[in-house]
Amino acid sequence: MTTILPTSEEDPALSVVRFTSELSWADAGPEVAEPQVSRLCTEAQECMVMARWFDLVSLMLTSADVILSKVSEKDLECIFTVICNVVTKSESPDEALEMAKLISAKITQQPSDKPALRLKILFNLYNLLENPYSRFFVYLSALNLAINGKVTEHVIPSFKKIESFLKEWNIGVSDQRQLFLTISNVLREHKSLAKESFKFLSKYLATFSGEDAYILNEAKEEAVRTIVEFVKAPDLFQCDLLDMPAVGQLEKDAKHALAYQLLKIFLTQRLDAYVEFQAANSTLLKGYGLVHEDCMTKMRLISLVDLGSDESGRIPYSLIRDTLQINDEVVELWVVKAITAKLMDCKMDQMNQVVIVSRCTERVFGQQQWLTLRSKLATWRGNVANVISTIRANRIAEDGSQAVQGLVIR
Repeated sequence: MTTILPTSEEDPALSVVRFTSELSWADAGPEVAEPQVSRLCTEAQECMVMARWFDLVSLMLTSADVILSKVSEKDLECIFTVICNVVTKSESPDEALEMAKLISAKITQQPSDKPALRLKILFNLYNLLENPYSRFFVYLSALNLAINGKVTEHVIPSFKKIESFLKEWNIGVSDQRQLFLTISNVLREHKSLAKESFKFLSKYLATFSGEDAYILNEAKEEAVRTIVEFVKAPDLFQCDLLDMPAVGQLEKDAKHALAYQLLKIFLTQRLDAYVEFQAANSTLLKGYGLVHEDCMTKMRLISLVDLGSDESGRIPYSLIRDTLQINDEVVELWVVKAITAKLMDCKMDQMNQVVIVSRCTERVFGQQQWLTLRSKLATWRGNVANVISTIRANRIAEDGSQAVQGLVIR
């Protein structure tokens, strides 16, 4: 038989059970309510005495669930602060995790009802937990709540700390995938954060390196989405998607091969290839939500930069005109656009009708780009060595001349 230990002050957990049960049974009348309240309080006391913390949380949540719409936000926050604090009493990380899952499930059930308050409760729970994986679980629940409750602005600032969170949580690849994909879904709600959304989508796809075809298959839809986001983003010109197995599998896929072909055009070809592709697949592009005029603009900039990657570093105006399929009058305008977008550094020689390029952005950075960089570094190293040799030779000549002059004076 359980022995109830008397205390001078009622435990906060018991107070919450009493308060919530009295409120939930208030309409039934005192004859019905009092026995029920007494029963629930007795159960709560037994749980505390026997250290059955999971059962206590379950009991408290059952009572609290009924009165969610009957109390003020302040009272609701106080109630769940007490409930969340029970997780600190357990000495078992597994039990703490199960309690965290139970509380998170209850909080996220109706995301559109007081979503900001629900987020606050989850982050309070997060801070009370010591087990890294429990923290990860609650954080992920908070992200999903933010999406469903349309309060994503409250969680976005935390993304700056994701790298340190990952070190702390030490989660596996499967959980990393879930995290990166969820963060990307949060960010896609904000058009101004498209580049950040693409970054986390890329991180998600990168986790599929070395997987078999069966596992890779689950990334197909997101791989297509990533391609579309890259093509659609007006300020994204460089990526390594072609090197990712999750994207590479699309090349021979019956359903998504055209998406892969589109990516390849934007990363390795010029405007004429896109124009040809668009003519044959305009319906597909519209289905992806891509605007032809925007794609043309991006491909013109990409094609101009590709011209600048030529070893000579000199682009005739006429070549720009033909490659970009534009009139002579707007050639310099497109060069200025590329400079403004920080895609290239160059000077326009209007007299000779040529653009002299000193730097341009590479769309991809693979083996060929490394070899080119190696060649340039070798050339620069040789030039520096020649300059040093010349300076040394001049110094020796000057020293010799001064020595001769010294002898003549004597």
